[in-house]
Amino acid sequence: MNDVILLVPVLAPLVGAAVYVVFGWRPTTAWTATVSAALVLASGALLAADVLQHGPRMGLLGLVRVDALAAFMLVVVGAVALLAASATPAWLRGEIAAGRAEPRTAARHSLLVQLFLAAMAWAVMAANVGMVWVSIEATTIVTAFLVGQRRSRAAVEAAWKYVVICSTGIAVALLGILLLDSAASHVPGHVGLDWVELVSAAPHLDPGVTRIAVALMIVGFGTKAGLAPLHSWLPDAHGQAPAPVSALMSGVLLAVAFSVVLRVKAVSDAALGVGFARTLLVAIALATLAVSASLMIRQRDYKRMLAYSSMEHLGIIAFGAAAGGPLGTAAVLLHVLGHGLVKGVLFLGAGQVLQTTGTSRIDAVRGLAARAPIVAGCVGVGVLALIGFPPFSVFASELGIVRAGFATGLGWAAVPALVLVLVIAAALVVHTSRMLFARPSAADEPSGPPSPSGPEPEPALPRRLAAMPLLLGLVVCSALGVTAGPLAAVLDAAAQSLTGAP
Repeated sequence: MNDVILLVPVLAPLVGAAVYVVFGWRPTTAWTATVSAALVLASGALLAADVLQHGPRMGLLGLVRVDALAAFMLVVVGAVALLAASATPAWLRGEIAAGRAEPRTAARHSLLVQLFLAAMAWAVMAANVGMVWVSIEATTIVTAFLVGQRRSRAAVEAAWKYVVICSTGIAVALLGILLLDSAASHVPGHVGLDWVELVSAAPHLDPGVTRIAVALMIVGFGTKAGLAPLHSWLPDAHGQAPAPVSALMSGVLLAVAFSVVLRVKAVSDAALGVGFARTLLVAIALATLAVSASLMIRQRDYKRMLAYSSMEHLGIIAFGAAAGGPLGTAAVLLHVLGHGLVKGVLFLGAGQVLQTTGTSRIDAVRGLAARAPIVAGCVGVGVLALIGFPPFSVFASELGIVRAGFATGLGWAAVPALVLVLVIAAALVVHTSRMLFARPSAADEPSGPPSPSGPEPEPALPRRLAAMPLLLGLVVCSALGVTAGPLAAVLDAAAQSLTGAP
C-alpha cells in the first residue's frame, strides 16, 4: 500500500478545504464536506482491513504509521464526520435564511471544518509523539475560530477560554513529552519519540522521570479530552459552537485526544507496571463523573447539558482504560464509537431544536414532541441510547467496562462510578422529558434573544430530509449494540496491541 492511500484521510479534507477556498459555499459545493468525510471513512475501513491482513503500515518516510488503533480511530473520525457533514447543508441554509449567517460565513465554516478533520486524521496516524502534539495543538487553533463563529460576547468568551485552558493542557503535555524524550535519550540505541520504539524501550526508561512524564501527558492530553481537572472549557465551547461543530468536538475530538492517552498508558504499563496509570486514571475518571453529575442536575441549557454528558462518557472511558486488559480496552474503543455516533445525533438534533425554538434554555422548550415530532423523536431515542438502553452499543460497551473493572479489582471504584452514572442518567431523562412532553404555555415562549442564535426562529425546512442523518446515526448505533460485525476483529487487534496481550 503506497503513501498516497495512507494519506487519503488527510488529503481528502485538505482538497475539500481548497474547494471552499476557491469556489466558496454554494449549492454545487455544499456537499463537498460530505464527500470528504465519506472518503475518510472508506479509507479508514480499507486501512483496517489491510492492517488485519498484513499488520501495521508505515509511510511518508516513517512519519505515518497505521496500526489497528489508528485505523479504528479513522473509522470513528469518518463516521461521525459523515454524520455531521450530511446535516450541515440543511443547518447552514437555515442559518442563512434566518439572517444569522451568509454564504461567506458558510464557506469559512466549511473550510475550517475540513482543516479540523485533516488535523484529527493526522493526529491518529502520526508515528511520532511530537507530531501528535503538533496535530492536537492544530485542532485547538482551528476550532477556536469555529467556537467563536457567531461573534457574540458569549461565543468569543468561550473561544478564548477554550484556547487558554487547552493551550495550558497542551503545554503540560509538551513538558511531559520533553521529560519522556530525556528518559529515552539515556537508553542505548536511538529511541526518539516513536510510539513503537518507546514501548519497546520502556523497561529501560528511568522510572522516576517516566512517572512524572506519564502523569503530565495524561493530564495534558486529558485536558483536550474534557477530563478533570482542566475540563471547564468544554461546556462553554460546546454550548457556543455551531451544532455540527459541537457534534465533531464531542464525538471525535475528545476521542482522538483520549486515543493519545491510551498510547501513553501503553508506554507507562511497559515501563512502570499497570498500577501507576491505573491509579491516576481511576482518580481522574471519578473526579470527572462527580463534576458532571453535580452540574447536570440543575442544568438550564440543553447544549451545555449534552456537553456535561460528554464529560461523563469520557469519565467512563477513562475508567475502562484504567481497568485495561483486552476486554476493558475493546469495550473502551466500542464506547468511543457508540458515544461519538449518539452524541453527534444529539448535538445535531439540538441544532435543529435551536433553529425551531430560537432558544437553548431547557425551561423555554416545551411540547417539542407536538411541534417537531421527527426531531423530538430522534432526540428522545438518542437520550435513551446515551444512558445505555439496549440494544444500543453504549449498553454493550458500558457493560464490558464494568465487567473489566470488577475483573481487575476495581469494584470499589466501579460502584461509586455507577451511582454517579445513574444520577446523570436521571437528570438527562428529567430535563429531556420536560422539553419533549411538558405542556407549553405563553410564559414558555422566548420573548427576546435568549441564545446566541438570535431572536427569530428558523423558517420551515424539509424536516424529513434534515432528520435523515440523525436516524442513520441511531440505526448504526443500535446495529453495533447487536453485533460489531467486521469491527470486532479491529477492536480485538487494537486492544491486543495496547495491552500486549497475545
